[in-house]
Amino acid sequence: MENPEISVAIVEDDPEIRQLLQILIEGSPGFSCSSLCETGEKALEEIPQSKPDVVLMDLQLPGINGIKCTLELKDQLPETNIIILTIQAAEEALFDSLCAGATGYLLKDTPPGQILQAIEDAHKGGSPMSPAIARRVVNSFYQHKKQSQLSERETEVLKLLCEGENYKSIADKLFVSSNTIKAHIKHIYKKLQVHTRAEAVSKALKDRLI
Repeated sequence: MENPEISVAIVEDDPEIRQLLQILIEGSPGFSCSSLCETGEKALEEIPQSKPDVVLMDLQLPGINGIKCTLELKDQLPETNIIILTIQAAEEALFDSLCAGATGYLLKDTPPGQILQAIEDAHKGGSPMSPAIARRVVNSFYQHKKQSQLSERETEVLKLLCEGENYKSIADKLFVSSNTIKAHIKHIYKKLQVHTRAEAVSKALKDRLI
């Protein structure tokens, strides 16, 4: 028995790009185009009816933008894979799209063959991304980890905070000035993304940082 075609909806406001994508999809064995939408509003009206396997979603749309459209479509069609296809490589757009439920993220200079491969990969459970986008994701996680790691001295200070010590007593025990302790605590708060001693202690105990 032959594998069924992968149905693809296209959400793109540029008529030339929309037509090129349609030609690519309909002219490739194993793929079919279920919907052509030039706006997010039209996509929200048509795509829940056609229930495609994969959606190619532009971000810069008139009216409802691609991120909001992705979010609303995923609420209605949680099994549908949405691949962002955009010129935007900014981290904010990338992570907002992923948080909205996008499965993958491709730049519009992606070669046609790779777009087809990305559609197939998403349909099989993958998360296709342009190489430059994948590098941004990796670097972001690395930087987050790097920024969130406490130094040995900061860990000492946090441990003493958890034991109920005040700034002066911590400074005395570590043989440094109170201003130095205040600077350490400021860095600890920033790395743990907290604002108070109580929040820092709670997070330290919860995440077993000490």
